Amino acid sequence: MPSVLITAFEPYDRWKTNSSWLTLVQLTHRLPTQPAITTRLYPVDFSTVRQRLAEDLKANYDYAVHLGQAPGSGRVQLEAIGINVGGSGSQPPDQYRTLVEDGPVAYRSELPLASWAGKIRELGIPAQVSYHAGTYLCNATLYLSCYMAERMSLHTQAAFVHLPLDPSQTLTQSQDFASLPAATSAAALGLILDEIARGEIGAV
Repeated sequence: MPSVLITAFEPYDRWKTNSSWLTLVQLTHRLPTQPAITTRLYPVDFSTVRQRLAEDLKANYDYAVHLGQAPGSGRVQLEAIGINVGGSGSQPPDQYRTLVEDGPVAYRSELPLASWAGKIRELGIPAQVSYHAGTYLCNATLYLSCYMAERMSLHTQAAFVHLPLDPSQTLTQSQDFASLPAATSAAALGLILDEIARGEIGAV
């Protein structure tokens, strides 16, 4: 049976909840019997996430599916590329730093993201492949997972999934935000897990 690490993030900045964790909680209401799933909740902190990833990936999971929140997006976004750059929104871009000094410029997920996106859309859920995960912690999580898997000689294949806000998160916001119910995002994640369980892993 394939083994899967699924991670989500804690709240940050103005957000009192995080749609990635809300989605993961929804998934646990109807947790599939396959694949074997391990869940983790990470803080929004570069150093801690790096440490936690290094520890968690030692288990040599078959897959690591990382979830993150994408305010402003109305779609499930399957991130294809993680780049070797990290910084926060409070920094000017010229202060961003390399994530790993001896690491490659970027990693591309080897998982069939386009196929997954198409099948998620068939469920009536908006989804697409994205080729830029940003330069913040979501991107870093994808990049570091790929880097650590390579350097630790693991067979773990990684993906990062950006999720829209849940409608509950927009109720007190003065700004208009796109949203998608966490239960709907969980259905998209469930499809990915079903594909993994069936061994439906081909080319990107």
